[in-house]
Amino acid sequence: MRKVNILTFPREKHEKIDSLMRELQIRRINEEILDTLIFVEHPEIVTIGPKAKKENILPPKEFKSKFVDRGGGITWHGPGQLIVYPIFKWDLKDEVNTQLIIKKLEQWVISAFRDLNIIGDVDERMRGVWVGGNKIVSIGLSFLKWVSRHGLSINYDTPEGRVELLQGCGLDSGITSSLSARGYNITRIDLERSLLNSIYILGREID
Repeated sequence: MRKVNILTFPREKHEKIDSLMRELQIRRINEEILDTLIFVEHPEIVTIGPKAKKENILPPKEFKSKFVDRGGGITWHGPGQLIVYPIFKWDLKDEVNTQLIIKKLEQWVISAFRDLNIIGDVDERMRGVWVGGNKIVSIGLSFLKWVSRHGLSINYDTPEGRVELLQGCGLDSGITSSLSARGYNITRIDLERSLLNSIYILGREID
């Protein structure tokens, strides 16, 4: 098992954490730090990946937005969403390509959901984790020398109807939703605890 350091922030601007991720990525490449997992929430912002930018899929003007260099399309961030950023060196024997890494992350979340009595699954429409036909978890990574930035967003209790307004790449509005909208009363503390309990699925353990 590979050791992981945990950094937890209550709520920080996307720009601040993005800068921190870039710094930590270089330090991880240089073997100056362990794999590092960041838990955080952001004030409302919509990040736009290269695919969405290329296809000119943009959020409504009422949303503050920012272009980013991760994989994926449009992703809403805001209150009631746990962001999980793994600054990991992905070089274990079952981490030989990005598809396997993303599958591993999906199975990690599905296991954590199971611990909370939530049935999560994958869906051929888009990577991430789905619950009852709604996309609850988005995944988008960026790699440098197989060390990742960006990560996962888990909608546990987002403002009613807010994330549902957005259209993803190939997804109609209303498809992306939250656990609270599906009838689950889950807190951020619940999520963090279950994710850490299931981190062995990533081949890692807390330092």
